[in-house]
Amino acid sequence: MSSHILPTSLRNAAVIATVFFVATAGFLALFGSPGEVSAADGDVTVDWAALDLEGLDGKAVDIEALKGRVVLVVNVASKCGYTGQYEGLQALYAKKRDAGLTIVGVPCNQFGGQEPGSAGEIQNFCRKNYGVDFPLLAKQEVNGAARSSLYKALVGQGGDVRWNFEKFLVGRDGKVVNRYRSGVAPDSSELLAAINGAL
Repeated sequence: MSSHILPTSLRNAAVIATVFFVATAGFLALFGSPGEVSAADGDVTVDWAALDLEGLDGKAVDIEALKGRVVLVVNVASKCGYTGQYEGLQALYAKKRDAGLTIVGVPCNQFGGQEPGSAGEIQNFCRKNYGVDFPLLAKQEVNGAARSSLYKALVGQGGDVRWNFEKFLVGRDGKVVNRYRSGVAPDSSELLAAINGAL
């Protein structure tokens, strides 16, 4: 046997290492590392008054209730690996709402078809499983030609939303402070620090 040929066990290990590296790189490219913060697009500012937002209940959202508050906008889904973040989002809302934080959940079915339910089914799921009482908007698209006016304002030129539970932090002045990939948990130190700074 030629001396430059690796033994089978070493070749197999090399293949496994390569597959792992490629899979990990692909995952991070899509979802970001757990602590990744993706800077917002320059000076993007959300003019709440210019948006016509509809709640999951079909009623118009009171825009005045968002003005002057710190708002965390999250595209949500009921059948996602990140769905458990609802628990952390509700806990964060309960802890910080009196200080000026509002969380707005935006159901979206664009990622793996993981939010297929009706408005009533989504509402019941969130309340029953996670006790969600922060505002939920009507289901909408966050990417593509039919991107909602809210997400047009949030994304700017910063690139598409990559997956469910990506987060946009909007300051009291309407300026988008930062956007956070799906892997950034609601109780992560970097998100909490940014929220506390904005408050």
